[in-house]
Amino acid sequence: MIDVALIEDEPTIREGLASLIHGTPGYWITGKYPSIETALPQIDGCLPDVVLIDIGLPGISGIEGIRRLKATHANLPLMVLTVYDDDQRIFEALCAGACGYLLKKTPPAKLLESINEVVNGGAPMSPEVARRVVAIFRTFQPPERADYHLTPHELRMLRLLAEGHTYKTAAAKLDVTVHTVWFHLRHVYEKLQVHSKSEAVAKAIRTRLV
Repeated sequence: MIDVALIEDEPTIREGLASLIHGTPGYWITGKYPSIETALPQIDGCLPDVVLIDIGLPGISGIEGIRRLKATHANLPLMVLTVYDDDQRIFEALCAGACGYLLKKTPPAKLLESINEVVNGGAPMSPEVARRVVAIFRTFQPPERADYHLTPHELRMLRLLAEGHTYKTAAAKLDVTVHTVWFHLRHVYEKLQVHSKSEAVAKAIRTRLV
C-alpha cells in the first residue's frame, strides 16, 4: 500500500485526484490539503510514502513548501503536479528537492505509475518537462570540475543515478544489496550537501562530477 499526501488548492482537482488515488487498489490517501500551511503540521504527524504537490499555491509557494519538507524529511519523495512547464519553475523545483515533475494533463494511469516509480527511487517527468530539462542543461555552463572527496565507488554509484537507475537497479548493476547502495549514497549526499537523488544528480552535472 502506497500512502499519498496531496497538496492542491483547487477543490475540484484536489477531490478528483483524491478519488482516483484512493479508489485504486494499492494506493491510499493519507491527507488532502489546500495549502502548504495546512499540510506541514499534518504531514509531520503522519508521514506518507510520497507527496504530490502543486506549485501555484496560495500563501507559501509549492517550491518553498518542497524546501521546507526536505529540510525536515530529507528522504520523503516529493513529486510536482502542476500546469507550469517553464524553465525557471522546473529548475527551481528540482533544485529544491522534487523527485519528479508531472503536468496536470498526465493521464490517470500514468500518474499512478509515476507515484509508484518515485516511491521506488525513480524520477518521473512528463515528456515536455524532460525535454525542457535537457534543454536547460545544454545551455548551462558548468563551473570547473569540483572535488567533493568522493571515493571511486561513490562516484560510480552517482553515475548510475545520473544514468537514470533506481536504488534497486543500481544494486543489481553493482551486484550488491539495496541497503548497501543506500548506505554509500547517504555519504554521497552528505559530501554534496544535498537531500535527494534529483538534487545529487543536478549538482553532479553542474559541477562536472559525472
